[in-house]
Amino acid sequence: MTGLSTILIVVGLFLLGGVYSFWKQQLPKGVIVLLGIGAVMCLVAGVMRIQGLWE
Repeated sequence: MTGLSTILIVVGLFLLGGVYSFWKQQLPKGVIVLLGIGAVMCLVAGVMRIQGLWE
């Protein structure tokens, strides 16, 4: 696992925590969806980077 993949996964988890927090605060759904999309993209990029290094 390289540093970049670790950073991507940590940022993705941080953003997922923000999604949960925003949802509990009942912020507009558009903000929550955009934050969720960003979180998923970070997590997927981090996992794909790990899988690419193992092959």
